[in-house]
Amino acid sequence: MTDYDVLIVGGGPAGLSAALNLGRSMARVLVVDADRPRNAATLNSHGFLTRDGVPPFELRRIAREELAAYPNVEIRSRVRVTALAAADARWAATDLGSAATDVGSVATDAGFPVIDVGSAARAGSTATRDGSPAGFRAEVGRRGPTETVSARAVLLATGLRETLPDVPNLRGFYGMSLFSCAACDAWELRGRELALIGETPDLAERARLIAHWTTRLTVFTHGSEAVTTAEEAELAAAGVSVVREPIEELVGDRGRIEAVRVAGGGTHAVGGGFVRPEWDADLSFLGDLAPDRDAAGHVTTDRSGRTTVPGLYAAGDVAAPGPQQLIVAAGAGARVAAVIMHDAIGVATAH
Repeated sequence: MTDYDVLIVGGGPAGLSAALNLGRSMARVLVVDADRPRNAATLNSHGFLTRDGVPPFELRRIAREELAAYPNVEIRSRVRVTALAAADARWAATDLGSAATDVGSVATDAGFPVIDVGSAARAGSTATRDGSPAGFRAEVGRRGPTETVSARAVLLATGLRETLPDVPNLRGFYGMSLFSCAACDAWELRGRELALIGETPDLAERARLIAHWTTRLTVFTHGSEAVTTAEEAELAAAGVSVVREPIEELVGDRGRIEAVRVAGGGTHAVGGGFVRPEWDADLSFLGDLAPDRDAAGHVTTDRSGRTTVPGLYAAGDVAAPGPQQLIVAAGAGARVAAVIMHDAIGVATAH
């Protein structure tokens, strides 16, 4: 069994940013990355200071290259955490470290202490005989045999799983002329005739946001009741039209959308647009660990990224949302890394 101070599940901007900051704090870190980013179809990312317009995969490549300078940070790609559980007291007391210090922490050989938040024991978490939290066991691997690793703290940075509306040939335009993030991509589409495609109850709200960048917006509900009659009237007053017929085809060439064809033969010319996907957090590997989640399934945390499970943290899009931008996720990862370190030492987190 391999022992780490922090296990980071997910190698996107939140996870890699946390790994960098924890590595610089002398922690022994393992990043487990399935290497299937949600933004894989996106050609260029925006809004990241000094990296505006850089492809997302290039941002990840640069980050991993920088992390290679830290021998205490290990990245495993194209593997998954298949199971995660709290360590039992006997295993933790035997395997998790050396003598306790006068502040109740347990030091590893690298000098990084076991997470020592006094509330952990009081909250009923598994603990070693000296009272410090026991940590976690994780199974890491592909489809075949897995390896068991231990970690004193775990950071969930898995991001979200995305499901697009069931529209014919939508994938052929997604990430090139149809996008999901207005803050990320609306600048390039400003002033054009745009489409908004979706089936979720917040579609009208999304339309009001996107209308900030254009006065020519058409909302396509694809046969759903996503937009109410009252909302349609409000949108019409703002110059936004709603088309309720199911979409039969998206028309365009080489990823550039030119029109939306709906049932009944109607064709609506557009020069780009947005899609409202549905998102969910795939955390099936947590097993019996059950951090609180909000109504949308995001992991809820305090302002510092702590979940309701002692020693388990979350950062990036998997946590309570907003906005879903790379720079926001990276900042959240850096913040939670500092919190993990402060909790480990037993000092108050600076805000």
